[in-house]
Amino acid sequence: MGVREDARRGGIDLSPWGKFDRGAWAVYPLLFHLLDVAALAGVVWDRYLTRGQRRMIAAGLGLTLAEARSLVMFIAGLHDLGKLSAFQEQEAYPWARVSDTLRADTCDWQRMPHERASMHSVLQLLAEAGYPADTSDSPGVRVAQILGGHHGRFLQVDIDGAAKASRVNLALGGPAWQDLRRRYFALLRHLTGATTVPSDVSVPAAVLITGIGIIADRLASQRHYWLPKAQAPAFGAGEHFAQAVRDAPAVVEESGLARITLPQVPFTQAHGGLERPNALQASVIGQLAPVVGEKGPGILVVTDATGGGKSVTALEAARIFNACGDTAGILWLLPTMATTDAAYDLLEAYVAAHHPEHAPVSLVHSHSYDNTAYTDHRLAAHEPSTSDAYWPDSDDDEGRPAAGERPEERVTVPDGWLRGWDRALLAQFTVATHDQALMAALPVRFSALRMLALCGRTVIVDEVHALPPFMRQTLSRLLHWLGALGCPVVLLSATLPGHISSQLVRSYLDGAGHPPPATAHLDCRPPYPGWLYAAASDASLTRIDPAAAGAHADRHRRRADIRLHPVRHPSCTDPEDTPARESRLERITQEIAPVARSGGCAAVCCATVADAQTTYTHLRTALDWPDEGLDGQLLLLHARLPGHQREALTRRVRTALASAGERPGRLVVVTTSLLDMSLDIDVDVMVSDLAPLHTLLQRLGRLWRFDHIKRPNWLSGDHPRLIVLEPTDHRRRTLLPPAWRPLDSPFPPVATAAYLSQRPEQPLTMPDDVQQLVEAVHGDADALARTDAALRRSHTLHQTRTRTEEHHSALHLVPAWHDTLSLSDLHRQNLHPREAATRLGAMPRRLLPVYRMPDGRLTLDAAGTRPLPEHRKPTTAQIRTILQHTLPVPAAWVAGRTRDHHVPASWRSHALLADLALLPQDAGAPSRPVRFGRHRLHLDDTLGLVHTEG
Repeated sequence: MGVREDARRGGIDLSPWGKFDRGAWAVYPLLFHLLDVAALAGVVWDRYLTRGQRRMIAAGLGLTLAEARSLVMFIAGLHDLGKLSAFQEQEAYPWARVSDTLRADTCDWQRMPHERASMHSVLQLLAEAGYPADTSDSPGVRVAQILGGHHGRFLQVDIDGAAKASRVNLALGGPAWQDLRRRYFALLRHLTGATTVPSDVSVPAAVLITGIGIIADRLASQRHYWLPKAQAPAFGAGEHFAQAVRDAPAVVEESGLARITLPQVPFTQAHGGLERPNALQASVIGQLAPVVGEKGPGILVVTDATGGGKSVTALEAARIFNACGDTAGILWLLPTMATTDAAYDLLEAYVAAHHPEHAPVSLVHSHSYDNTAYTDHRLAAHEPSTSDAYWPDSDDDEGRPAAGERPEERVTVPDGWLRGWDRALLAQFTVATHDQALMAALPVRFSALRMLALCGRTVIVDEVHALPPFMRQTLSRLLHWLGALGCPVVLLSATLPGHISSQLVRSYLDGAGHPPPATAHLDCRPPYPGWLYAAASDASLTRIDPAAAGAHADRHRRRADIRLHPVRHPSCTDPEDTPARESRLERITQEIAPVARSGGCAAVCCATVADAQTTYTHLRTALDWPDEGLDGQLLLLHARLPGHQREALTRRVRTALASAGERPGRLVVVTTSLLDMSLDIDVDVMVSDLAPLHTLLQRLGRLWRFDHIKRPNWLSGDHPRLIVLEPTDHRRRTLLPPAWRPLDSPFPPVATAAYLSQRPEQPLTMPDDVQQLVEAVHGDADALARTDAALRRSHTLHQTRTRTEEHHSALHLVPAWHDTLSLSDLHRQNLHPREAATRLGAMPRRLLPVYRMPDGRLTLDAAGTRPLPEHRKPTTAQIRTILQHTLPVPAAWVAGRTRDHHVPASWRSHALLADLALLPQDAGAPSRPVRFGRHRLHLDDTLGLVHTEG
């Protein structure tokens, strides 16, 4: 029989199953699932892929766009062909329905993962269809590996071994099964129209095609999609495919994947009422647009002091890139969850200002459930196939919208399918931590899906200077791949050394086809303030017009002081015969006293959580606060607060210290590094522990940030002062406390102290002096290191540490695309996402503070009003509440946990709950520490988690 006959009703055996539902005892034919996935892949091509991605795939296949679309549908449909194997036996009920002819022809087949069976079985069929399949990079082998990779990991094809036709036929059943696989293959090829054999399958194209197949498979595997089809009357394959093609657009639309084009709106409307672009933004609008129109996408590096409008500049650059038609959307990457939450508010407001009908903005970091602006009313509930319930079928009302409030009224809220934990990156507009994107450059499962998600829009990498060498090496490899995929990138930084910006630009250009020897002569350092653009097409460089850079610097020029004060840290004990010195807390008290007495807004930035807790406790009692009390006037904000408490405090601080709104008469925030980056806040006074110079410059940007704010009358001078507390020994030498040393390399803060002490006592001029300061400490610091023998030794150790971090990072990276022969090279290491390190050091553990009541029950509050579901699986709302009460701790602190610290057995099947450690406190004495080996922990209502050892 031919393919036309097979396409008719009764023309081909439909008894092999592809989906089975135990609850409904419903069986869905494998062929129909293959056809569903093929049909959905075609609509994903049409509605989700951008023009640039489609062109990239077509060029990588050597086909026209129409031919490439058909081939992608064909490949996606073949993904589960390997289920025509011993896979069929794994469920007794559907296996009993398989035809007698097939059941009698198993021939001692062997069990193997169905994705590997798909890869092996299709190789022979592709060769018969004319696909070259004799080498690792031949089209046939690459297509087979795409099928093997549809569960997230590319597999090695042993062409002359396990994938040899004779061995495959022995392992996957007798002649009847071989014939059915051949007929399914031919029928899919006929219905999708994929008759043209590709001349090549490039590595970038293969990665994107794999991602398309994964999306289509997941959409088709939704229970609410296939179950009604399984219970409907049977059709022939041709009729079923025609109906699947008609249904597919609605499925993709419902998932939230369909791309939209934001309508053009005036600059003022898009950016929250800004009257006009500043000189930096105007230069990007005027200069970049014609260059991108002529040369296409590339990488843009924007440098400017904090508060200069880099975020708006990046959004305008993204608008220009997307307007050329090759990309659609924005992915904004930031270093911390706090900065990511702030950027989410900004991007959501930007998208909403365009008044689209519906444009999902997703927030992706490990604790996005803490963000109240992103309340997840639609997390997993009643559909076991996917995490895409429309409303939680929970018995309680916690986590549901209030009466009269529906989440779909916010056009930026992603719904349904996009809210799955591993799919939110697919949303057209996304804010995420750096780590979420860097995972695409690691050999973890579904890295191809991440790469597809990243490359269809403009990627903004904010606060690039905050990346340590380990992460920066990973970012370089990611930029290489984004360059290969034609993805426009915007790098933002206020304090980026020139050699780092050059390295990142060259990595991008290397991926775009311009290897280092061809770009070695290029000066890739951007002006400061200003920008540099490198085109992916020809590696040409464009810089901001010097006149525009000068005008921008003139508009934002201001003076500021960084005052270094030597102090004695509590960890340092002076010899008895040495004179008394000013302590750290005494200096902080002296600087904050006028605020407590006469008003104003201040921040105290501490190096560690313990320092912040000690400082807060001291200021509560050491200063005379007004009669109305401390509530709302002295706040403690750090990472070791329960998530819901930390998020609420962060939002409160951002609102109180923002440009608009009512400013409090008195507010002192004691914090760590949470307020350092990407937060648009302003304080009158700031005291900081010693930190690397780029961090101090970031903090300086929060001092007197807004010109329109009236400063307290007691403040003297016409420019702000950042007070930096340098911990020293009794001989006035910088001495970092032991608790600070594990944080990072000691050289940057020590070098910062040395540089500031040598610098003449005169105000800085911003932004003119910034790059010089950054280069002196974070660029080529050899000259500074030579001024002192101890500093020179520290610099040598710092360089060694940097090279070691880069080496450790490189060990786990995927290879460059041009070094990838077999697709399996991208997954040489079997790295699980839980083990994949995007940051160097031990991964933190999540701790859940709970209270044990006299009757043994565990609750989330000492009053016992919020009991935990210990003996049944938590509902969606309960899971969210539990996670909002967790906080991060070093893994060593809970290494000595016992059975009392384990989560209930009913939680262990949930990925986000299984690894939690409980902190079971006595409800009658909650301040009594809980012992974990030598570590003692307890949760204080104000101080957060308190840690002691002994």
